[in-house]
Amino acid sequence: MVLFLACLVCGTASAKVNHYVGGFAQIGEWSLMPSQSDYSASLGVAGGAGFLYELQAGKNYSPLRFLFNVGVGATGGMTAYSQSTDQTATMFNQLDLQEQPFDYVYEIKDRKDRYNNVAVHIPVMFGLQYKRFYALAGVKVYANIWTKAYSAANLTTYGHYDQFIGMTQNGDFRSMPMYQFFDEESVNTNIKTSLNLDLDLSLEVGARLGTITYGTGYDVPKRKMEYRIAAFMDYGLMDVHTNGSKPAVVMPERYDIDPASENYVYNSRSMVNNLAMNDIMATEGFAKMVNNLVVGIKFTVLFQLPEQQKCVMCSDGYRSMTRSYGRSRRGMKYEE
Repeated sequence: MVLFLACLVCGTASAKVNHYVGGFAQIGEWSLMPSQSDYSASLGVAGGAGFLYELQAGKNYSPLRFLFNVGVGATGGMTAYSQSTDQTATMFNQLDLQEQPFDYVYEIKDRKDRYNNVAVHIPVMFGLQYKRFYALAGVKVYANIWTKAYSAANLTTYGHYDQFIGMTQNGDFRSMPMYQFFDEESVNTNIKTSLNLDLDLSLEVGARLGTITYGTGYDVPKRKMEYRIAAFMDYGLMDVHTNGSKPAVVMPERYDIDPASENYVYNSRSMVNNLAMNDIMATEGFAKMVNNLVVGIKFTVLFQLPEQQKCVMCSDGYRSMTRSYGRSRRGMKYEE
């Protein structure tokens, strides 16, 4: 539509349309923002690159340009949730080596859930350019094609004996490897997961770099390349996570430390090694909604495509001459 209108006004040389292709690179902070959740937003980093096409249209000799921008890119990033409070998981009514009843307790500290993700994104942007400054706004479709979750924590295990309350502090027995009561053991789990398709509102505000020429005429050099640097923000409108029904940790089926058992190994770590953690966004009741947010810096390079053959009425020389003998002889002429 813009090209059609530009052709209609070519006879009066009142509009000019330029076409550009190029590439961009960006880096920034990536967060996943849960609502109605015990967790605050995750923190991380994301970077990407891609290709784009841009149309610039505006009146001849005017510093104001309309911009239309579309492209495709890929983004890779890492973001992590940190758990500030300790959690416990308990296996009730177990029997120890002396067949004493007790509860086997997992104490989970400093849990972190990290997500690595690769996405393909398609931006469709509109905006304005005035002299050195420009702004674009629009939408980006994020197709998350690969996601992996890593969960890690420090684990302390101990036995709680109701019958020994008073003999030890709270009836807890700790630091006894023979019973698999350990202090500060590192545990981790990784699993392939997924993030949903997302539609983001996108805003980009920045400046053109290099020398900008404001003169007119055939002998004035015109830029065929554009360099830009900008701040950008992508905010997701859709829920990127799927409500899950899994527990945060999956404990072994039973406390198995019987020396007569085929699975028994003295001073073994089976009670630690057999503990699994589900990624936190897949657990039941994690959040009502999780929104995507990327804020960062973007660098863009554009190459102007060859211009179509102009009619005589549109030439710089004729426009300069008609401006000299027309109604307006004053004012600065603008062209690049």
